[in-house]
Amino acid sequence: MARHPNVLAGSLVAALTVTGTLHFLRPRVFEGLIPKALGSPRAWVYGSGVAELACAAAVAVPATRRVGGYASAALFVGVFPGNVKMALDSHPGARHWSRRPSVAWGRLPLQVPLVAWAWRVARSAG
Repeated sequence: MARHPNVLAGSLVAALTVTGTLHFLRPRVFEGLIPKALGSPRAWVYGSGVAELACAAAVAVPATRRVGGYASAALFVGVFPGNVKMALDSHPGARHWSRRPSVAWGRLPLQVPLVAWAWRVARSAG
């Protein structure tokens, strides 16, 4: 990962913007992360998409970059249980690639570098 603070922040903004936008363009991909007990998966997917876009906006602005980085780290921690649920629900031969075990289980350890990335952006904010 790049060491320059603006590159770190800019790439985090890009990642959050892409994933946040995907929550609106392809919400069904994310619905499997939402436990039935929470009610409408679509509402939670849209809400988390808004949260990702808000984090992206906060990181994009130098004056709010620190809080945006910490909020992004918290968001990555907050969605981890949904990723665990998706992994537990995954099965070979799933119709969608995101529901296959190799993908669903493979994304779990990726949360660690995502949290570290967001934390580093927050810590490097001036």
